[in-house]
Amino acid sequence: MARAGLTTERVVLAAADLADEIGFENVTVAALARQFGVKDASMYAHVRNVRELRERIALLASGEMIDKIATAVAGRAGKDALVAFADAYRAYALERPGRYRATHTQLNPALVAERAEYRRTAEVTTEVTHGMLRAYGLSEPDLTDAVRLLRSTFHGYCALEAIGGFGAPRPVETSWRHALDALHIALENWPRAEEGPRDRPAPFTPEHDGGTRQGPPRPL
Repeated sequence: MARAGLTTERVVLAAADLADEIGFENVTVAALARQFGVKDASMYAHVRNVRELRERIALLASGEMIDKIATAVAGRAGKDALVAFADAYRAYALERPGRYRATHTQLNPALVAERAEYRRTAEVTTEVTHGMLRAYGLSEPDLTDAVRLLRSTFHGYCALEAIGGFGAPRPVETSWRHALDALHIALENWPRAEEGPRDRPAPFTPEHDGGTRQGPPRPL
């Protein structure tokens, strides 16, 4: 690629593609410079260091992932919404492994504060996740518990599938479908927590998934 026309957006997008090819942990400023056919110094006009580069990949990936999930879930409710959400999550995790890994990165709060995209992604994440679970009638603290169950199931399944961790002859797709059936039943029959003074319903935020306030907005 020619040096002319480089923008931060193009640099970050190329870095995200590179993450899918060689692994998120292997993305460096030097590796990205080689992709563009320029010297390392040319990259620093767009990102301060490798940490910022990876943080920007995380923000990009989080937005892409929730947008795909939102499109899949639109117009659906109940089990149909759950399945659509889960399938979109799994597809992104398997098709974009570097980007997906990036969504688990801790971020610099200052970078997050200056990015309108982060706020938009957080809002969409809240809306889509709440919408998917609305049919099950969950409120806090049950909502947080359900989100953690779904996220750990989706992430664990995708992580094992990506490394060929399911060795039994039974089709992986069949097991996935049965897992979603089981999750639907669990959500329909959720053991309601007894409400106490501190158990009043609270709005869903990315932190409800058990992550940190520095993390990017994550679907579940």
